Amino acid sequence: MKRRFGRATPLALASAFALSTLVSLDVGCGTPPRGVDWNGKRLPAIDMHLHPGDWDHVPEDTRKFLASRFPFPIGLDAEAAAKGSLLPESILGEIDDAGIWGAGLFAIYAPRTVGVASNELVAEDLTFAPDRFFGLASLRVDRWTTDRDAELDQLKSTLSRPGFVGIKLAHAHQHFRMDDPAFFPIYEVAASLGKPLYLHTGTSPFPGTSQEPAYTDPTYLETAIQQFPNATFILGHLGYDFEQKRHAGLETCIRLAKTYPNVFLEPSALGSASSDPTGANLKEALRRMREAGITDRVIYGSDGPQSPGFVKGYLERTVAAMKDTGYTEQEAAGVLAGNFARVFGVTVPAEAAE
Repeated sequence: MKRRFGRATPLALASAFALSTLVSLDVGCGTPPRGVDWNGKRLPAIDMHLHPGDWDHVPEDTRKFLASRFPFPIGLDAEAAAKGSLLPESILGEIDDAGIWGAGLFAIYAPRTVGVASNELVAEDLTFAPDRFFGLASLRVDRWTTDRDAELDQLKSTLSRPGFVGIKLAHAHQHFRMDDPAFFPIYEVAASLGKPLYLHTGTSPFPGTSQEPAYTDPTYLETAIQQFPNATFILGHLGYDFEQKRHAGLETCIRLAKTYPNVFLEPSALGSASSDPTGANLKEALRRMREAGITDRVIYGSDGPQSPGFVKGYLERTVAAMKDTGYTEQEAAGVLAGNFARVFGVTVPAEAAE
């Protein structure tokens, strides 16, 4: 093992092991079955939105924010637990416990907000479970006027590596406007290489985030969506307002998906216990997307691992909300894995649900 596997402290690795053990004990002995139980049938699940990382490259304020989310008794050494949770073995343990077959691992370059999870870091993590991990590459935009061409070349090079299936951007975290044409060459790369783009939309609770509409409101993406019809845009979080814990961009996301065939939606994080305590907002989002007839445009993601059991818990909340809002087995199967497989060109094996 290299990089973080070798550099992680024994305490961090022990914490990661403890998290996995605690979660496993919750479901009894043995490996949980894969897939989601849907009226007696198991449906495959892929979580497209998980964050590996390097604790040393996370800003201090964000470290405190992340560590604050760990429950007792793990919270007694929250920093070590948070550090351990970013390791690929911990992520694999979380998706195994949830019955999830595959996972998207996000790179990100946002040194002033959520930190840096480099393309190299993700590339190394992909080797840990190459049949189940899928990488989404990113790039730096904070020195765009001088480094644009070099960053675009680096992005193209990364996307040619095994396991990389898409691109991750977060305008609010990376501090660039959604409608700034200076950054449209990124969408050109996505279109030319056939690599879907995942875009954070909505406000964010992380320190240092740009919360103004041009960085958070999916309306500001429409020009790019129109200009690059061969690029696939996945609007993450449905434009949710995580500061006020309310829907803000949901109707815009639905309109964009109904209007443009290159727009997909992803309802991660907004339905968590902390962001949606009653579960009403997640149900409302899933209901509205079904009523709009766009369940074939919805891709499941959690935005984990966050804290022990979050990945499993978010999947359970989502499945319950889909059942409560009338999703058919076919619609649920598409949201949980089928739409991801279609958009990213991934084959889901039979053993993904057993």
